[in-house]
Amino acid sequence: MTQHSSSTLTVPELRAIPRHVAIIMDGNGRWAGNRFMPRVAGHAEGLGAVRKIVQECRRLGVEYLTVFAFSSENWRRPPEEVGFLMKLFLKSLKSEVSRLAENDISLRLIGDLSRFDSAIQEMVQFSEEKTADCKSLTLTVAANYGGRWDILQAMRQCLVANPGLKPEQVSEELLQPHLSMAYAPEPDLFIRTGGEQRVSNFLLWQMAYTELYFTDVLWPDFDEAQLNKAFDWFGQRERRFGRTSAQLASESMSDAV
Repeated sequence: MTQHSSSTLTVPELRAIPRHVAIIMDGNGRWAGNRFMPRVAGHAEGLGAVRKIVQECRRLGVEYLTVFAFSSENWRRPPEEVGFLMKLFLKSLKSEVSRLAENDISLRLIGDLSRFDSAIQEMVQFSEEKTADCKSLTLTVAANYGGRWDILQAMRQCLVANPGLKPEQVSEELLQPHLSMAYAPEPDLFIRTGGEQRVSNFLLWQMAYTELYFTDVLWPDFDEAQLNKAFDWFGQRERRFGRTSAQLASESMSDAV
């Protein structure tokens, strides 16, 4: 499995189109409420937005798309909403896996899946295996995921893999392979819809140098035009990774020669 260095160790290639996009798909419930519909109707509508964004990312050359489907904190929601989300999750896996495979899109799931019932766990395994050889885009769904959980489980696995490890020997290089997304580069662009401006325990380690884009658009209304608007904004960002603007200008001149 390919593993990628942290952006605090190496400077990633600068690109006009982000290589890795991470999204918190917020606003489903409010979208439904604005239409005097139950919250669950917004979640169902949001699935259509996912399809659009997955296809647009593939078309534009994004290599990795990671979406936050269900956080470890979402279990606190009303039981009927959680139950609907579980049914929708299973239904969408069953209905989408063939479409993903046909479009050469690999599906990965990250998070503590042990809390899901056996039907979901088995469908996750089947979906990952069916799309394992797809190369155009890697779609990662974070389910029962939390950034703090990710760091803790990585540290535990690191200690198991390196018995007798002393505190001063712990390093990013040792920890990195045990993080949930060791197979992907860190996100270049984070998008959160729905107007909130926080990362909500999502990919805390991985987003150390990610550009953060917030929009008031509710997730079911976030379409290809909105995605391209976010990409246009990203293209205007100066990504320094600790360097100065003068250094970036000098490097650009050197590349042009």
